[in-house]
Order: sequence, then C-alpha cells, then structure tokens
Amino acid sequence: MVKKIDSKIVAYDVVNLDEQRKIQQQKDEQPNNIQHMHESVERPELLMGATYKIKTPLSEHAMYVTINDMVLNPGTEHEIRRPFEIFINSKNMDQFQWVVALTRVISAVFRKGGDVTFLVEELKAVFDPKGGYFKPGGRFMPSVVAEIGYAIESHLKMIGMMEPEGLSETQQQILAEKRAEYEAMNGQVSEIKEGGFPADARLCGKCHTKAVILMDGCTTCLNCGDSKCG
Repeated sequence: MVKKIDSKIVAYDVVNLDEQRKIQQQKDEQPNNIQHMHESVERPELLMGATYKIKTPLSEHAMYVTINDMVLNPGTEHEIRRPFEIFINSKNMDQFQWVVALTRVISAVFRKGGDVTFLVEELKAVFDPKGGYFKPGGRFMPSVVAEIGYAIESHLKMIGMMEPEGLSETQQQILAEKRAEYEAMNGQVSEIKEGGFPADARLCGKCHTKAVILMDGCTTCLNCGDSKCG
C-alpha cells in the first residue's frame, strides 16, 4: 500500500526493528507473569489481615473472625489483595468442632483462588433451627454462621473483591427526611432505638432490619429504601 505524504517533513527517526520486536515480545509475555491465587502459592512470613468481632445473645463470649490476605504482584499495576486464610477464636468451646471445620474449609477455598464471593451468600443463607436473633440496630441474623458470612462480606468489600452496596446521597437524604417526618407525626424522638430506627418499625424482607415504617399508606424501609410504592 502506497502512502502519499501531503505535508512537509519536519523530522525523522530510524526504527530499530529488532528493538521493536523485543519490546513487543515483552508486552506479549507480561500477562503470563501476573501472579494469581492458587494452591501452590507459598505462604510468606507476614500476612496482612483484619479481625472482626461477633457478639451474639447466644453466648456471653464473643467470637473473633480474623482473615489474612496475600498481596499478589506487589509494586506493580497488577497488585491485588486476596484472602488466604481465616481463623475464628472464642472462649466458648461448645462450638469448637464445627468452627475448626468451617475455618479449614473456607481457608482451602480461599487458596484455590478465583471468585470466592459465593461463600458469602452460602453462609448468609444458613438458618439456625432454634431461631435467629436481632443485632443492635434491628438487623435480624438467622444464625451465627450467617454472621460469619457477613464478616467475610465486609472483608471482601474492604479489599475490593466485592462492590460496596449503599444508598446514594440523594436516597439517604430522602430517607432522613421521611424519618424526621415520621418521628414528628408520632412523637417518637425519645423512643428511637440504637441504629436510628423508630421503636415500632417492622422487619424489612429485603435487608432483614427492623426499619420499615408506614407513611401515607405506603411501607418504606429506612435502612435500604425498599418501598412498596417504588
């Protein structure tokens, strides 16, 4: 193909084809050098992590969930942080067997790599046959295992494996106005429970929090914004 030069040549440069091929080869090989989480990744001496406290009305002793992460491809544009292992500690030894089993299985899944976010929904869907409990603020927790799932979810959001869910500033402002209006109408300012929701609020079927109020013939959740009226 012949290319016609319509403008004046102001500069030129000599292209080294061997150098260009070498640069292109390095670019082609670069993705192969990116390290991903897999079973053969060697555990370093030091891991970054976070500990989450779980306090339930089922036991006087709290549980502490520690998740340690592996930093892959450090110092490069491909640097990522991935969960590597999980530990659960408590003074309550009644649940020791299933806690040890659960941590070993979850840690094994972490080390397999890939998308481990499915663990969150699987754990959150576990229900205690004896019944769940309510957390401060009105959130219903179906089981201790489900609360461990929520702790893992918080951690995966922190390290960027899951997108944080939340209301926009406009939605938060609308819900704050609804809450203030509801409190003024019902005189419940002094009856607000921990978490900021009215004492007579009902359980939300979407976010499982006691935050649903009835205003103008429409039920609205002051926590997640779910409303029968859209």
